Amino acid sequence: MLTAKRSWVLTCSRSARMFSGFKVMSKGLRDCYSLLNVQESCNHDEVKEAYLKLVKMYHPDSGSVEADPRKFMQVEEAYKIVVKHLAEKRKAEAEQILDDEEEQFKCMAPQHRQYLSFEGIGIGTPSQREKQYRKFRITRATDQVLDYRKQKLEGQDLENSMVVKDVRQSKKIKITQAVERLVEDLIQESMAKGDFDNLSGKGKPLQKFSQYPYIDPMTHNLNRILIENGYQPEWIVRQKEIKQTVEKLRNDMLGYRKKLGESLTLYKQKQWNLNCEQFRDDIKQLNKMVDSFNLVVPLLNRQMLHFSPDKELAIILKKYDALMEANQATSEVLGKSTEESGTSVRTKNSLFYWIKLFLK
Repeated sequence: MLTAKRSWVLTCSRSARMFSGFKVMSKGLRDCYSLLNVQESCNHDEVKEAYLKLVKMYHPDSGSVEADPRKFMQVEEAYKIVVKHLAEKRKAEAEQILDDEEEQFKCMAPQHRQYLSFEGIGIGTPSQREKQYRKFRITRATDQVLDYRKQKLEGQDLENSMVVKDVRQSKKIKITQAVERLVEDLIQESMAKGDFDNLSGKGKPLQKFSQYPYIDPMTHNLNRILIENGYQPEWIVRQKEIKQTVEKLRNDMLGYRKKLGESLTLYKQKQWNLNCEQFRDDIKQLNKMVDSFNLVVPLLNRQMLHFSPDKELAIILKKYDALMEANQATSEVLGKSTEESGTSVRTKNSLFYWIKLFLK
């Protein structure tokens, strides 16, 4: 009996809303429809098409034989009224659908009405379900943006264009967000099981720091935890690799220049030029490593500038010249010492000769 009464009340309410949402069309509104030569059940596109057709016909500047400013003003006013009526009609239909769905859910599960909020997402208390629903909305919005971009790109030849790169970047962002959600869920599950209860610092706050006031606190804490457990931050490892690479390139070029010798023949000069071209390519690869390092380094004063191949070659040649001068000075000193030792030996030999003569 109670169910039948509730269904009768619902039917009456629907009928009342339908009657209030779709009123009988007035005479002036019918005249507007007839002036635009469209049916009362038309949509917005049909009304717009009919309006443009009449504008081309009655506009004073159209050059048409039927041009009439008064008729044009009537058509424009009728178009505004009809468009407004169609908008109100769509709004009323949408409200009616929402009301019907709400009434349907209320009648189906009145004892679980609290779960009709937040689209039925989440478990726990209302505040916990609200946080879970916010995350769900963010994820759904991201998926909708990606779907819209994919639909927009369908049917277009976008190979080697910036839009294709945008799609790839969007996919990377989606994968990254999915991984972050998975990691967060795994951490929460482990905390609930008690896997972190045996940690020595459980329940204690992290140590504050004051030596780097301009660094992100989260980044600093993560770096400190990694260092204390035997790991190094990514930017430190990359900085070390860059220094080792540039030092190796300089030593290799200096060694190759020593191998060629002081005087360069035409063949040796050609070999040196080829090696310099390879050195420039290696410097380009090194500059890419510098770009990657600058993206992850947490401090601005730790960022590095690009290496110039010409400047590096000039430094290498300068070191080679200094090394040659040092070698030449060393050889001169050794030559003088050899001459002095030879003179002293000759002097001693002559002295022994006169002593022998005196003894005889």
